[in-house]
Amino acid sequence: MATTAREAHEELPVAEEPLLGHRPHYNVTFIFLALGGLALAVSQSLVAPALREIQTDLGTSTTAVTWVLTAFLLSASVATPILGRLGDMFGKKRVLVIALTAVAIGTFVSAVATTLAPLVVGRVIQGLGGGIFPLSMSIIRDEFPRERVAGGIALISAILGVGGGLGIVLAGPIVEHFNYHWLFWFPFFVVAVAAIGVFLAVPESPIRTRGRVDWLGALLLAGWLVALLLPISEGKTWGWTSARVVGLFVAAAVLAAVWVVVEIRSREPLVDMRMMRLRGVWTTNATAVLLGAGMFGSFILVPQLIELPKSTGYGFGGSVTQGGLYLLPSTAMMIVFSVVAGRLISSVGPRLPLILGTSVSVASFVVLAVAHSEGWQILLGTLLLGIGIGFAYSAMANQIVESVPSEQTGVATGMNTIMRTIGGSLGATVSAVILTSSLAADGLPRERGFTLAFAASAVALALAVVAALAVPPRRR
Repeated sequence: MATTAREAHEELPVAEEPLLGHRPHYNVTFIFLALGGLALAVSQSLVAPALREIQTDLGTSTTAVTWVLTAFLLSASVATPILGRLGDMFGKKRVLVIALTAVAIGTFVSAVATTLAPLVVGRVIQGLGGGIFPLSMSIIRDEFPRERVAGGIALISAILGVGGGLGIVLAGPIVEHFNYHWLFWFPFFVVAVAAIGVFLAVPESPIRTRGRVDWLGALLLAGWLVALLLPISEGKTWGWTSARVVGLFVAAAVLAAVWVVVEIRSREPLVDMRMMRLRGVWTTNATAVLLGAGMFGSFILVPQLIELPKSTGYGFGGSVTQGGLYLLPSTAMMIVFSVVAGRLISSVGPRLPLILGTSVSVASFVVLAVAHSEGWQILLGTLLLGIGIGFAYSAMANQIVESVPSEQTGVATGMNTIMRTIGGSLGATVSAVILTSSLAADGLPRERGFTLAFAASAVALALAVVAALAVPPRRR
């Protein structure tokens, strides 16, 4: 079970007291943690529906503008586990304030950018906030009363999915009524408030892990993540059989193998391989990859289907705003059922909610695969997906937290977040490839392409159910 900071006070000296002079109520802590997480998650997806608008305003190419997404993805993937580890070592609050400040700076740079280069630089700096989620979960584990830990972690974990869906929903109205600069100004104001709030109101945890920073491990981790995610993101543009793509995949495999060997031999590794081999950890990470693949497929498929012209016979002729609104039920259900999941996890453990969540997610894509000709069918599918993700994301984070010592919470939850990101990148890429391979003479995807892509997501989620069944039950 989680150890509160007060209970652990004698383990290590408190690094610093909050400026308010006392440890604030845990709900105050949660508000600022949630604001920071929401700003980052929204920033991740907010620009995706507006890439065409950004491309037009900046006068750049389709290939070049995709770096607005790719730069953030690569930066966040590398930063997430490293900042989680640094938080475990040097203080979660201190590193979280640094991460939130980086997001604020990067968001400001992106907001004022009028050419592509500074916009991409801003997105790289934004991505350094990838550590917000593992650091927030670590703070919740340290600071919340034991009976509130599962619910707090469940809500923070769900915010990652909620923010992703909310970004898709809000992008259309922002671009239609303002301009693309406001895709960054709105998150900037939120993350600035979060950074100030965390600095003033969140206490520093006394729970630390001693040691040094494994810079070689960090460099190798960054290397194989970039080598893996870059060709996944750019493979469609570069060509899947091109020397660049094949070479990067080979490099990713080699660097990952070297990284594992280095971490096993290191006396103070960045990521403890013994921890990664724990049954409760590797099964949850496998579930995260497969669940991420299914969820992010919906972010690609549903808006595109809604925005296709009615003349196709299966499109809805909707705007970008309408395409995003069809994901609103999913976003709402994630919030509601993350609360339900938190209560269920407190009583029976995370395994059952994880199995329920992955199973309901399979049902959502089965519905979308066999019936997507009416608006209510799309809404039913996205509603079920929100229920499933709300359960599953909440359960995954809690399973990781229950499986590792408190001093490894940051790096363990950071690696789990990376698994979701890798899965999401794969799911979005596979969905895009399936649609591209089914183009009609007019250049629009055929209905068969959507059916196959929805079915592919259902298969990925069915495998996630299998992985969830392998998660060990809570020990008495």
